[in-house]
This record gives sequence, structure tokens and C-alpha cells, in this order.
Amino acid sequence: MANYRKLGWKSDVRRANMRALVTHLLYHGKITTTVHRAKEIRGMTEKLITLAVKEKDNYTEVTKEVKVVARDSEGKRLKQQVDGKSLDVFNTETRTIRKDNPSRLNARRKMLSVLYPVTEVPEDGRRKKALSEKIDMPRKLFEDIAPKYENRNGGYTRITRIGPRKGDGAEMAVIELV
Repeated sequence: MANYRKLGWKSDVRRANMRALVTHLLYHGKITTTVHRAKEIRGMTEKLITLAVKEKDNYTEVTKEVKVVARDSEGKRLKQQVDGKSLDVFNTETRTIRKDNPSRLNARRKMLSVLYPVTEVPEDGRRKKALSEKIDMPRKLFEDIAPKYENRNGGYTRITRIGPRKGDGAEMAVIELV
């Protein structure tokens, strides 16, 4: 007997769908799916949140000198002519960055093995490619979700049954982050 629900899917399809559902749940905070799928993704989601809560403050801040392209008042790059070539002008800035400690880096990699990349597309639909931005899901877990559950020992999700689906009568549920 298996330790998980097979859901009538082959293993690679099941794994891909579970990863997609977990990613959408963590991104949106709430999704509607069948009861069996909700019960299956609950464990994966809770493990990721527990990992994020444990490693949320496990980093060191480092200051670095960074070269940044100089820009004029309109936001255009400043250029200078050198030997007949047009080259960008750079300024040096001091920035503080967060450097993950080894255990947090390992946690980030475990999260990335489960979560799919998420791209936020503008709602109006214009300049989709230029205005789209990639969401760093491990960062969202560490910075947004983990502080919310810092003083909670498990039980990060709630499954609420909402009745049968109209087409095939499958029992539906809403799974949400508490």
C-alpha cells in the first residue's frame, strides 16, 4: 500500500501537479481543488513553511562595492566616447546584501526543488514581456509567510469542504493558509 494518494495519475504527472498546486497555494494564499488533492498538498506545504520558519533569520549582512550604470535626469544611460567607441559610465555604490548561511542556502534549494518559478504579468496586458517580473518564491516564504507563523507549531493550512463539483460530482475543497 502506498503512503500517498495516487490520484489516478502516473508518478511524474502527479509530482508536477502537486508542485504546481503547492506553488499556487503559497503564491495566492488560497486555492480551490478536490479534497484528495488538498489533503495531499497539505503535507508538502506545511514542510516548506516549517523549513522557512526555522531558517528565516539565518543570514549575514555583507556590505559590497557595486558598479552601477550612471543615469541622467531622464533615466537614460550616460555614455562617453573612448577611442571612437561609446561606452557606459559607471558609478560605485556601497550596498548591503543578505548572504545565506549554509543551512538557509540548503533550505532555499529544497524549496526550489518543489516550487515552480512564478512570473507576475501586468493586468492591463500591455508590454507583457517588459513589465513582467519574476517572483522569488523562497524569498516570499522567508520574508512574508514565515514571520506570520513564527509562534505557531504546525497547522499552517486549513481545508474547508465546499460540496460537489457540478460536472463530475467530485468533492471540492478550499485550502488556504491560516
